[in-house]
Amino acid sequence: MLDFEKKTLNFIKRHRLLDSGDLVLAAVSGGPDSMAMLDFFVKRQGLFDISLVVVHVDHMLRGKESAQDLEYVKAYCEQNGLELKAASIDIKKKMETENKGMQETAREYRYRFFETVMKELGADKLAVAQHADDQVETILMRLTRGSSGKSRAGIQSTRRFCNGELIRPLLGVNRREIEEYCASHQLEPRIDPSNDKPSYTRNRFRMDVLPALKRENQQVHEHFQRFSEELLEDEAYLEMLAEREIKAVTDFENGKIRLDIRSFLQMPLPLQRRGIHLILSYLYKKNITHVTAWHVGLIGKLLKGENPSEKLNLPLGLNVLRSYDNCVFTFEEMKPAQDYEYEISVGQEILLPDGGMVRLENALGAFAGDDEDFIYLKENDLKLPLIIRTRRPGDRIKAKGLEGTKKLKNLFIDEKIPRFQRDSWPVITDQRNQILWVPGLKKSLYDVGPQGHGHRYILYYRTSGGQHSQ
Repeated sequence: MLDFEKKTLNFIKRHRLLDSGDLVLAAVSGGPDSMAMLDFFVKRQGLFDISLVVVHVDHMLRGKESAQDLEYVKAYCEQNGLELKAASIDIKKKMETENKGMQETAREYRYRFFETVMKELGADKLAVAQHADDQVETILMRLTRGSSGKSRAGIQSTRRFCNGELIRPLLGVNRREIEEYCASHQLEPRIDPSNDKPSYTRNRFRMDVLPALKRENQQVHEHFQRFSEELLEDEAYLEMLAEREIKAVTDFENGKIRLDIRSFLQMPLPLQRRGIHLILSYLYKKNITHVTAWHVGLIGKLLKGENPSEKLNLPLGLNVLRSYDNCVFTFEEMKPAQDYEYEISVGQEILLPDGGMVRLENALGAFAGDDEDFIYLKENDLKLPLIIRTRRPGDRIKAKGLEGTKKLKNLFIDEKIPRFQRDSWPVITDQRNQILWVPGLKKSLYDVGPQGHGHRYILYYRTSGGQHSQ
């Protein structure tokens, strides 16, 4: 038995990649890797007790050669009594339409087709032929790019895909062992010349870096695979701890995540890093390939820094906004606040741009709702109608409980109100520009309370959902 066969059998068994009765789709390009995998399965269908269907995508990138790849796979399937599901997709045309790179576009449409077939047939597994040398190249490429967390582990032996699983049974064997198997079984696979082009990053690692590592140790691929598996096991355990910790210091609301910075910084540093990864993974829907260790480091620096108000712009439009002891992660665009000014008379209700509400009533017989804040004002102290507006330079309030006046700028700072909220916060004055109330923050000396004498008004304020709180 060839090394390829021994190692692949052991790898499938150790990782429990196949179950009795599985319907397996084998993704086959016609190249050495996928043909060796397919032939290995064909010769062991009875041993594994599986059914096989072959899936092939012609990307139409190499003209007649691409078409010949399909014919080669079709001939093998006919010879071995296998069902073939194939598609021809004009990837160059898709690239032009969608303005994406060749490899990204080809992969996207290839896996779309695989998913379609998997749903159509109700298949259990999709087998792809990435091998041990691919694993070494992937890990090196990701480390070089600056990946962090479990993405450094490279290619996983299995993952969820469509209504089943994607499996990689060849991660235990290298390219030499695959070629040896093909030669021994007279497979004569197709060769894609683009695999030798140095314009692709992976090819440069394959042609320049990997040979140097193999000269140092012929078994280097085995060490990289062990590194990958151990790292994934370690990361799974640490992520479990981090998930428990991060839930206690975050609030999830409408696609946003709000983080309590003080509590977060009390977590052990390894859990902090993984906590940030969990937040990003949730917001990016587990696709965080655009985020590197550099981005994670920037977030860590923002959380630990002395600047109480700071913002980061991450890939795909994710904003990270720190304001004092809180940090918000959101894809919402933080638009500059628009100035506003409204007049309000007795019996009127004004809806504010942020969804908040202000209404003015005669105090006699009035009552506040459970979610409303209010202030009592004496008729003789005011000049109606009142004005609801945004703050202005030099605004000062005669705050209740304080001597003299206080700048609104300092009030916002003392109350730790985020900068992006200050310019839209309501300020209520009368016609003489006396600031009567900054709802949710500070009442003025003009508040006479419910026990006051004489004719009084009651001014109510309700937030749009709790963003202004006293």
